[in-house]
Amino acid sequence: MIEIQHNNDEKRGSFAAYVDGEQAGLMTYTWAGDTRFIIDHTEVEKAYNGKGVGKEMLYAAVSYARENGKKIIPLCPFAKANFQKHEELQDVMASQA
Repeated sequence: MIEIQHNNDEKRGSFAAYVDGEQAGLMTYTWAGDTRFIIDHTEVEKAYNGKGVGKEMLYAAVSYARENGKKIIPLCPFAKANFQKHEELQDVMASQA
C-alpha cells in the first residue's frame, strides 16, 4: 500500500510516497500566488518504477487542489503528460495565460 505525506509551507511543498515505511517517490511544487501551485518535479525510486507511485502522488495533489479551491500548473513532464492524458484531472489545471 502506498502512503502519501503532504508537506506545505508558504512558498513550497511536496507529496512524498512511502511503501512499507520506505520513501518511494517525491513530487515537489512551488506556490504561484495564493490560488495556484506549480508541480515542478516528480521522481520515483527505481525499485518502485511502474507501480503507480507517481500517479498516487499526482492524485494526492489533485485531491488537495480540489478540496482547497486551488489550481495546478503542471510543469514537470510527468505531471504535464498525465494532465493531457486524463480529462478527469483537468478541472484543477490552471488555464495557461
